[in-house]
Formats: sequence, C-alpha cells, structure tokens
Amino acid sequence: MPYSKKILVPVDFTKVSDVAIDHAIVMAETIQASIHVIHVVDNKKQVEEAREKLDILEARVLNERNIEIHTHIRIGSIYEDIDKAAVELDAVLIIMGSHGSRGLQFLSGSRALKLVTESSVPFIVVQERNIRAHGYNRLVVPLDLHKDTKQKLSIVADVALYYNSKVFLVSPGETDEFLKNQLDRNIHFAIEYLTTKNIEVEVEITEEKSQNFVHALVKYAAANEADLICIMNFYEKSIFNIFNSSYEQAVITNDAQIPVLCVNPISTAASTVKD
Repeated sequence: MPYSKKILVPVDFTKVSDVAIDHAIVMAETIQASIHVIHVVDNKKQVEEAREKLDILEARVLNERNIEIHTHIRIGSIYEDIDKAAVELDAVLIIMGSHGSRGLQFLSGSRALKLVTESSVPFIVVQERNIRAHGYNRLVVPLDLHKDTKQKLSIVADVALYYNSKVFLVSPGETDEFLKNQLDRNIHFAIEYLTTKNIEVEVEITEEKSQNFVHALVKYAAANEADLICIMNFYEKSIFNIFNSSYEQAVITNDAQIPVLCVNPISTAASTVKD
C-alpha cells in the first residue's frame, strides 16, 4: 500500500544529491513516507541521459533499502518547477543538497534563495555531511521576535518526537528592555510548548545582539554537535534579517555543514510532517 506522506528530493547527480537522498531515506523510514526524486532539465535533448541516471539511482536505493521511491523529470527551471512538483505531489517535506559557499547550483543568487523562502512546504537543506545514525537527535532552534515562530515550533516538536530529540533554544542577548521582554516571552512560550510534549529543552542566551546573531547561532550549533538547525524565514521581517543581509547564506551554507530546516510563515507551511 502506497504511503500517504511524500518527500521530494531535487537532485543534480552530485555528491550532495546522494547525501540528500540518504537524509530522505532516514526521514522516510521514520515517518513512513515515500521518496520522490526530481531532476529538472533545460530541454528534451537532456531527458534520455537524465532518465538513465535516475534509473541507476533508483536501483541503488532499492538495492540498499526497502523503501518506496519514484523518479520524475521536468523540463523547465528549478526555480519554478521544484515547488510546483511539491504542490502537485502534496509533499510534506523537500530535502535538497547544497554545494555550500563554494558555489551553489540550487542556492546561488536571489532567484535561487526564493526556491527556499517561497516554498509551500518545509525545506531541509543539506551539504556533504552524512546524516548520523541517530537521525536528527539534537535540534538547534533560534528564537526571534516574530509571533509566527509558533509555526516553526510545531514542526520542531514533530521532528523531536520522532527522533526523541533534545531541543536547544538560542536567543540573542538583547539589552534593550522592550526587545528583551518580548524575547523572554517567546522563550517561555517555547519552553512550555515543548515541555508539555515531554521534549527535553535547553536555553542559550548568546552574548551577541540581534545584528550579530547569525554567527553566534552557527558557532553554538557546531559546538553542540547539532544535527539540524531550524529557522523561520521572514525576509525583511526577521530581526536578524537572514535572507536580506550580508549573512543571507550564513546559516544554510554554514562551514560545519549542519543541515538546516527552513520553514516559511505561510498557511501551507504551518502543516507538519505528522498526520
């Protein structure tokens, strides 16, 4: 019987694509989902070669793991067709490989960033670091001033419950009384929300203020051997302005190669990977 949940994995047949597939396999086995691999080509002449590569990839996965996998080819643009495919398939998650700061096929330039920031479903971006045997056991979650952070916590809670994860809440060390009080309220809400679900929580207030928070976040995540950093995208609404500043790729292309879960504050992204 086919699984109702579907995970979409865009591939370009490089090492990071293989890593994305491995992440998808672990997640699919955990949440009982099927994997849908998609490769986007520019024209019909590239379809035959792409089909041969996808057939090899599918055979490898089926030989190694007992999992449901499907492959798809689209003629068009990755900037438009990835999200379209996710919507058509009703995917609950997209897992995609990134080539890091050395030059991203999927994440280079403002159009490519829109692939993540305008996605209708949550995105996990991975680099060349393989997924650990325990899956996503240590989750680092930055907290900001935006009320839609609650959407992110819902998905974080689902992941944490699946993997029996510990959640590390990280917040900037604001001295402004108004900002500090608002951040404190968000921290208390997050602690209460997660602990009522029996999820272990630890809180870290960094010395850096909001404008320097991205660097502190990545440093903390690396020091604590995080398996996943979970961020909410707000464009200019974010207090640390991840996608509209010199730090726009600092999280998703972090040197520690920690996978990043990106959640967008829209109604379709508020649904979780659980039924």
